[in-house]
Amino acid sequence: MTDGKTPGEILIVTGMSGAGRTTAANALEDLDWYVVDNLPPQMLRPLLDLTALAADALPKVAAVVDVRGRQLFGELPAVTRALRDGRHLRVLFLDATDDVLVRRFEAVRRPHPLQGEGTILDGIRRERERVTAIREAADVIVDTSALNIHQLANRIVDLFSEEGDARHTVTVMSFGFKYGLPPDVDLVADMRFLPNPYWEPELRALTGEDETVRDFVLGQEGAVEFVDAYASALRPVLAGYQRENKRHSVVAIGCTGGKHRSVVTSLELADRLAGEPGVAVRVTHRDLGRE
Repeated sequence: MTDGKTPGEILIVTGMSGAGRTTAANALEDLDWYVVDNLPPQMLRPLLDLTALAADALPKVAAVVDVRGRQLFGELPAVTRALRDGRHLRVLFLDATDDVLVRRFEAVRRPHPLQGEGTILDGIRRERERVTAIREAADVIVDTSALNIHQLANRIVDLFSEEGDARHTVTVMSFGFKYGLPPDVDLVADMRFLPNPYWEPELRALTGEDETVRDFVLGQEGAVEFVDAYASALRPVLAGYQRENKRHSVVAIGCTGGKHRSVVTSLELADRLAGEPGVAVRVTHRDLGRE
């Protein structure tokens, strides 16, 4: 490259229809890959040129290429061989047994793209003939016959996430009950069992982000014990979310106005969860600043 930019990584996602390309593409998007679906093989060269020009803006691009391209699909092996030289390009091939693919097509009540006037199995056999060379040249082959969509997504994460990438993001949100429950929460905790700093004149105008309020809240009986116990209770939940490929969750911590107790507790809870394997923790204060 004459401009000194480092070309981005390219992953071609292909394989048998019904083997899980959509699930794989969604999992890659969750890993911050830029995913292009149903791309004709002839468009791979312009796509690579674009990633080279974009450099850091498009560090990881996945192109889903399959038999929906009909006659164009047959050129994929030759195009892939031509593009490998000098580029970080990999091919992921998704496969499954014929009987599993038949069941999947029957379950969604859609025809196989190559079955024409024949049966689903006829379409599968025609497709296998077309993809033989592609499968043989693939860098990674994943048999999805025994995998559900969550297991397949986890497999993709294992294969294509970078070391240190978060498998789950938890948002710890403080809020005030008097403004209503947040609509998109997974778990809710109520801190109104603690004395309210609002009734302390020197603390009323401050927030849970101020050290004096933090010291007051955490100095109350049961406050630290609650945070420690709740963090311990959440650890197996967050691990389970990762196993089930649940990528995001919201833990809401409430008090009366969302200004003091919930803010302190949210910050303390996030601090305790920050080191959990595969978990990224964010904190937001929904009602901080409201009158």
